[in-house]
Amino acid sequence: MGSWNNCKKNVVPFAAMAAVESTIVAMHTLYKAAHAKGLHYFVYISYSYMLGTLILLPITFIFSRRVLPPFKRSVLYRIILLALIGFIARMSSFKGLEHSSPALASSINTLTPAFTYILAVLFRMETLDLRRSTTQAKVIGTVVSISGALVAVLYKGPTILSSQSPKVTYHFLGTSQTNWAIGGLLLAVNELLNSASHILQAQILIMYPAELIVASMCCLGVTIITIPVSFMAERDLSSWILRPDITLVTAVYSGFFGQVFIVAIYSCFLPVRGPLYISIFKPLSIVIAAAASFIFFGDDLHLGSVVGGIVLLLGFYAVLWGKAKEHETKNCGSENLGALTDVRTSLLQSNIDEQYVK
Repeated sequence: MGSWNNCKKNVVPFAAMAAVESTIVAMHTLYKAAHAKGLHYFVYISYSYMLGTLILLPITFIFSRRVLPPFKRSVLYRIILLALIGFIARMSSFKGLEHSSPALASSINTLTPAFTYILAVLFRMETLDLRRSTTQAKVIGTVVSISGALVAVLYKGPTILSSQSPKVTYHFLGTSQTNWAIGGLLLAVNELLNSASHILQAQILIMYPAELIVASMCCLGVTIITIPVSFMAERDLSSWILRPDITLVTAVYSGFFGQVFIVAIYSCFLPVRGPLYISIFKPLSIVIAAAASFIFFGDDLHLGSVVGGIVLLLGFYAVLWGKAKEHETKNCGSENLGALTDVRTSLLQSNIDEQYVK
């Protein structure tokens, strides 16, 4: 029974985070198709956050606990900062892609675990004791997974499997002028901000453990920031009309899955597993994207994707092993402390009873 519970505690977070990365890949793929149909980025993120807020707010009122922890001003300031970081990160990602390419974005995306681990150590949410096997596994696994992701992105290699399906090509953003230095810097800023948002969200949930309220307030904050900026950037009102085609599907999918589902998963597992556990799944999206491109879009499967994917998964497993061992040690420590407290309480009660009898 104990082994089954341990398995469930490890499998459920893994499945949830893998589902999140699959959702993100699907969201990006849908946006590429919708952009080819005329969906502008500012319109897309505005509808996405608006729909997410409209779904999260009633869910929060229905399912929130009746007894809530005290809402301090410091929590509100952190939520506002989290919303601002989220908006700036989205803008950095958009402008970075505009000045570079999806390939560069994918390679820089692999920096998220490293950024998150450094920030987590600085904010004392992760330990850096290189004498411990769990720390060694996390550090080595992070480096190996980043290396595997870079191999998958930068090394193409010969074709292993050639799809018989007709190839589908979408031109992302349609820009011909590229400035890789500016684009790479903006994409790196995006990943650093994403890592910082994981750290900040984990701190907020420790200070105010009401996941739904934090999620809905953050989504509302980003919506309030996004809408006026988007209207200033996209003043053509006709572009705000969503036709009943892939553009509408993309906006609805992004609002529900991109905001509600992903935010709910992050809110559930960030306080328990920590920011590093969340971020280590980011490079996995490269493998998922390669598999999805082969299956659904007729892209060829190359040696670089396979080798990089295998290396990435080895490093990925090392980090998961280190986090699982740490989680197991913490649980054992809590159980031992509880048992020791019970023993002390029993001894104290026995002494009181003996004195009462005398």
